[in-house]
Amino acid sequence: MANFAVHRPRNVDWKRAAALLYGDWGTSKAYVIGLAFLAAGYASLPIILAVCALTAIVGLNYITVCKYYPDGGGVYSSARSQSRFLAVMGALLLVADLVVTEALSGRNAMDYFGVNKSYAVEATIGLIIAVGVLNYFGPKHSGSFAMSLAVPMVIVVVIVIGLSAPYMTTVHLEPSHTSFKKNWVAFVGVILALSGVESIANLTGVLKADPGGSAEGPSVHRTSLKAILVVAVEVVLGTALLGWAMLSLPQEYAPAMRARYEDMLRFLGETYGNLVLGPPAGNVVGLIVGIVVGLLLLSAVNTAVAALIGIFYLMAGDGEMPRVFTKLNSHGVPWVPLVIATAVPIIVVSVARDIDALSGLYAIGVVGAITVNLGSCTLNSKLPLTRLERGLMGLTSSVLLAVEFTIAQTKPSALFFVVCVLGGGFALRSWAQRRAGFRTVIVSEEVAAHVDPESLPDFRFQMNGGQTIMVAARGITPVLGFALEEARLRQGTLYVLYVKEVAVAFPGQLEKPEKPRWQDDARASAIMYGMLELAKRNNVPVIPLYAVSDDPVSIILDLSATLGVDILMLGASHRRALTSILRGNVVLEVVRHLPENIQLLIHA
Repeated sequence: MANFAVHRPRNVDWKRAAALLYGDWGTSKAYVIGLAFLAAGYASLPIILAVCALTAIVGLNYITVCKYYPDGGGVYSSARSQSRFLAVMGALLLVADLVVTEALSGRNAMDYFGVNKSYAVEATIGLIIAVGVLNYFGPKHSGSFAMSLAVPMVIVVVIVIGLSAPYMTTVHLEPSHTSFKKNWVAFVGVILALSGVESIANLTGVLKADPGGSAEGPSVHRTSLKAILVVAVEVVLGTALLGWAMLSLPQEYAPAMRARYEDMLRFLGETYGNLVLGPPAGNVVGLIVGIVVGLLLLSAVNTAVAALIGIFYLMAGDGEMPRVFTKLNSHGVPWVPLVIATAVPIIVVSVARDIDALSGLYAIGVVGAITVNLGSCTLNSKLPLTRLERGLMGLTSSVLLAVEFTIAQTKPSALFFVVCVLGGGFALRSWAQRRAGFRTVIVSEEVAAHVDPESLPDFRFQMNGGQTIMVAARGITPVLGFALEEARLRQGTLYVLYVKEVAVAFPGQLEKPEKPRWQDDARASAIMYGMLELAKRNNVPVIPLYAVSDDPVSIILDLSATLGVDILMLGASHRRALTSILRGNVVLEVVRHLPENIQLLIHA
């Protein structure tokens, strides 16, 4: 039987990738400069510049990661090449990061919207619940929200910098602390500008391939390079200039700045708007800044929920989490990960009730995930890294490891939080593996090579003969019998495709992904075994195809073109009205985008 590797469609160009990256990475400036002022006051400019420099270096490292992991270079994928245990640890650190992203972004959004601090925590909890309810129906229709806000956010940053430009000065700056320890601790405290960079590595599996590549060995270096450079330049320059603008205000503004550190961008918009345009216009500028930044932070909450669901689903499918995490609701969303992605951030925001407390929990997760990713790449001898690339990665991961240890030492609450996440995650992993009958044993390298599924040969087949037909099966319906009859009459080969629709935003692909098996899917196996038996009786070559995706239309179109089928057969849709609205009509979308050289037959 032929075995096909099903690839996700590469339809994300560099502009869309940059917008998705900016939706997470670009929000960091909303709280970084305020936290820097809270930590060091008018002596914080060197600290802000140091964080910007490290952010730029990490961005360069992730250009390299994307170059060598075109099918997904997130921490789970890169660390898995070294150790499954390390991969799970990196994924759990990313889980800790995303949990606090929800809490911190939601809480900060309330400040930018001007919600009374007495009700900010309750409003944040209500927001997280609302986003959880929205994701019950899948993230597909809310996934583009961040992209529509990327341009307004950049415009807002340019407006604030433009208004402050005539007033920028170094007169009010104070010398940095003489103690290296104090400077280092302050630097560690505002390291949050790194947040979001991990997301671009998880996107490489769907980025548009560079010209000249192949399906087996695609390259996304140019696409990822453009996306990362554009966003990194904006994040680094924007954070540095906004930090300078903040420190150009006279000393008499210091009490107000400390009180407004949670929504510093809105405060700068209001203050410089008042100075340049007058009080009424300045208040309008502040309101616009608050709305735009707040909406982008809301989008970051939604993105974090979808990413958390995807991580848990990916690990459960890989045998690292309980199988119940793969159980789907009626809209294709794993319901247990959805509950976790909603409940845990609510607990966190209830305990750590302000931005300063949440930021302390935040850094240990994001820094830990990036450290594991870059460290794994550095130690992976199979990656054809140049000496410069490997040296820069090793140096960066060493600095971030020191940052991680400093956070653990200076912020006991952050250490307690990440220990709880890691402990709970590994406990679930152990329970899941015991339930599945797995045992950990030590064997020699020779024995491991014989039992490793990835060492099995890649069987291929050569197909000759008449026309080829592909039928997209969604159940045991009359279209299957019709397709089999047509294949027999035309003396051709019949591909039977079953797409398990899962409304999950996958956080990346494994370096060597384990191919999904239709034999493990009860509904798919019922269709495939029945078709294989009928095909045997009628002497028709039948090849089962199976895929798991949140976008069945793209899978159908991609496989139709890749396999070069002559005829594509679909059954007519009989979905209920609500489901049609939420998921769209597969038949209609295929009709719109199918290549003209492929005949389409709709069987009703």
